[in-house]
Amino acid sequence: MPNELSAFLAFSGVIGSEFLPHLDEGAIWVRGTLAPSVGPTESARVAERAREILASFPEVPRVVNQIGRPDDGTDTTGFFDTEFFVDLLPKEKWRPVFHQDKERLIAAMGRELDKIPGVFWGFSQPISDNLEEAVSGVKGALAVKIYGDDLKTLESKADEIVAAMRPIRGVEDLGVFRVIGQPNLNFTVDRDQASRYGINVSDVQDAIQTAVGGNALSQVLIGEQRYDLVLRYLPPYRDTKEAIEKIRLLAPSGERVSLGQLTKVKVLDGGSEIYREENSRYVAVKFSVRGRDLGSTVEEAIKKVDASVKLPAGYTIDWAGEYESAKRSQRRLLIVLPLTILLIYIILYTMFKSVKWGLLILTNIAMAPIGGLLALLVTGTNFSVSSGVGFLALFGVSVQIGVIMVEYINQLRARGYDIEEAAVEGAVLRLRPIMMTMLVATLGLLPAALSHGIGSDSQRPFAIVIVGGLIADLIIGVILLPTLYTWFARSDDRLPEADPNEIV
Repeated sequence: MPNELSAFLAFSGVIGSEFLPHLDEGAIWVRGTLAPSVGPTESARVAERAREILASFPEVPRVVNQIGRPDDGTDTTGFFDTEFFVDLLPKEKWRPVFHQDKERLIAAMGRELDKIPGVFWGFSQPISDNLEEAVSGVKGALAVKIYGDDLKTLESKADEIVAAMRPIRGVEDLGVFRVIGQPNLNFTVDRDQASRYGINVSDVQDAIQTAVGGNALSQVLIGEQRYDLVLRYLPPYRDTKEAIEKIRLLAPSGERVSLGQLTKVKVLDGGSEIYREENSRYVAVKFSVRGRDLGSTVEEAIKKVDASVKLPAGYTIDWAGEYESAKRSQRRLLIVLPLTILLIYIILYTMFKSVKWGLLILTNIAMAPIGGLLALLVTGTNFSVSSGVGFLALFGVSVQIGVIMVEYINQLRARGYDIEEAAVEGAVLRLRPIMMTMLVATLGLLPAALSHGIGSDSQRPFAIVIVGGLIADLIIGVILLPTLYTWFARSDDRLPEADPNEIV
């Protein structure tokens, strides 16, 4: 029954999961993403309006914002990206309406910022933002990456994914990193017209290159330094579509023909910033999870996206970011856990010289997680890497309790007690040392388990698992383990030599 309850708590989804507990940094990092074609003037206007909104919250003493890429050029973003460092007062000074809950404050800020049209907003923390970008590869805590060749198809599928994920509870800051939106002036050479005037296609291309981009005619030598001497039209003759269309080429007949006569000119949206990974283009959908655990939220999103979004041949989807890290850590834990239990069993076997007693103590380990799982459930704490390490530490204490009990009962049997008498006497007399073992660790970790101050987020799940697990271990070790011993024990068991010093 305890094993079934542990399995239900672990795999039914009643306990949420995440990669690591989110450490409260005492500040918020807000990112606004505008259309790719936005210039510095419009971006500065939106940033000023957003800064006024953020600074209007009494919980915010200061706001600092930046627009576009940094001065050192380490980030390739453009003016469409605007970021804000939002400092926060201590939670004790917040208005009662937020109940010292950072997620409620972020939700209120999001509602106000959404009043600015044409901007996708994302919320993180200053340090977390850099780590999340390093993990996911995009400016967001979590991301769905669609890989393929055609940018328009990628964006279309990204929009379908956004539509599928929008109704999911817990999904916030949902938006697409647009790669199309940069206006491009496309010249398509009309070969019939070019042939009519006797002008080669290469001559048309060379005229456009010389007018807009410039062509190197020669080099200028200054000492050992060499510089290209570039011929390029003055800005008034190349800054607009109409000006470029008026550029004239000399035909073999002596006639001057404009580019507008030789080409078809169109203004089309092209790629402003093309993301590449694993030798493929991709478009990313960024999102965050708030008010719900990471694991169940992303798994629901995966099911809905798989059911509603059909990808063309050659296109794939990858779920990146914190969820990917959580799955990777769980896979490693599934390797470490059996190896740890195997190593424990080998040590137990060398100690007792018996397969039976080693397996009996391992049953104590198998039932020990129920206390930690119940503690996570009662406190509303998600399972994470931190709590997983707590379970590994709990296994060590469970082994110690099991060894104390089984070794003592065996000593009693070696002194002449029968199986039931030895089990009862061992449970009574070993209660005090087992309780002392449990209380030392429990009282030491109880402050960490109850702490909610800044910096306690990473240690609290670890402490909660151990405190809850040790309380359950006390019951299991004193009541359940002696009962199981009577089922396992036989009259011909191999017992240690009687040691009078062990009987107290």
